[in-house]
Amino acid sequence: MNTSDIGPDPSLLLVDDDEVFLTRLTRAMEKRGFNVTPANSVAAAREAISAHPPAYAVVDLRLEDGNGLDVVDVLRDARADARIVVLTGYGAIATAVAAVKMGATDYLSKPADADDVTRALLARGDTLPPPPEAPMSADRVRWEHIQRVFEQCDRNVSETARRLHMHRRTLQRILAKRSPR
Repeated sequence: MNTSDIGPDPSLLLVDDDEVFLTRLTRAMEKRGFNVTPANSVAAAREAISAHPPAYAVVDLRLEDGNGLDVVDVLRDARADARIVVLTGYGAIATAVAAVKMGATDYLSKPADADDVTRALLARGDTLPPPPEAPMSADRVRWEHIQRVFEQCDRNVSETARRLHMHRRTLQRILAKRSPR
């Protein structure tokens, strides 16, 4: 993977509301030869797309002011050939399918490093990128899903337990533990 793989237009839009992650990924992608435009919201991403639709984009799914799929939709309308990778801390099959149907090239679960992102952006054809070196464990995926539903239920234990079809006390024990690795 070298800078010649990027192509004639190295423009890359990074959209994430986690400022530390956005800054770190911006630096890493610039070192790999991309011209990066960072955006920390859906609104900022829309402005960047209207000013100059990028050839590549990495978009976080959940943003403070909206959904990353809105950014995918706007970018797909502005530049049909853009290669878009959707990032999320919450791996869900339904969301992955929605992202790909809307035009995303690939879907990665956080934490994804710059190498994973670069491979996904530059992958061509029907070949899937290789699996990550250190994927999340099944316990970690389960824990992330429970945390996501818990947050969506406004941190209401009883409602979360009902939606996950589990006993409230079992859920409380899971929530009291540290996250698995």
